[in-house]
Amino acid sequence: MEWEQIFHEIKEKYNFDKMDEILEKAYATQTVYPARENIYNAFKFTPFNDVKVVIIGQDPYHGPNQAHGLAFSVMDGTKLPPSLRNMYKELENDLNIQRHTGELTGWAYEGVLLLNNVLTVIGGQAHSHKGIGWEQFTTEIVKAVSRYRENVVFILWGAPAQKLEPLIDRSKHKVIKSVHPSPLSAYRGFFGSKPYSQINEYLVAHNKTPIDWGREDIQ
Repeated sequence: MEWEQIFHEIKEKYNFDKMDEILEKAYATQTVYPARENIYNAFKFTPFNDVKVVIIGQDPYHGPNQAHGLAFSVMDGTKLPPSLRNMYKELENDLNIQRHTGELTGWAYEGVLLLNNVLTVIGGQAHSHKGIGWEQFTTEIVKAVSRYRENVVFILWGAPAQKLEPLIDRSKHKVIKSVHPSPLSAYRGFFGSKPYSQINEYLVAHNKTPIDWGREDIQ
């Protein structure tokens, strides 16, 4: 199975003409993140048959030199956003791994699908492309991974991500959920949840290579 086949199935089910019009106009007249060529990087860097883990984000960062198509990831050299900084704190606490770049391309190459629920945003306007059609697309991506893949770990941090839980077949996948790693909630159950070691223990138990969480490839 390839992403192209999944995309075709989704386009058979939904008409995205209206969303395409909105995006065409936005990219022509406004600052939109990520750059158009980076919108689908999550799929480019993590082929469908390589997906071992799905981490669900909300929408892209809306500041310059941040979003590049991977949830939670920022371009190399950019200051770490608060949620990513907390993810790294928990990684060090969990597996004693320190990372030096906020770019998560290495994770994507390891088989971690870093999927935002909404894939574009207007600069400086968080959630500005909520409701234009991306949610239908990404919901179908989650359903397809659940349907066609086996023994994938789904990471659902925070209430919006956890709304996707009913779409996941728990009989053949693992779901790890907690509060979001943002500073507003991280101390209420994200810190100490040890998601990274849980993921690798599950993968090893199902004869898969664990994720190298320290891998730091640059796009």
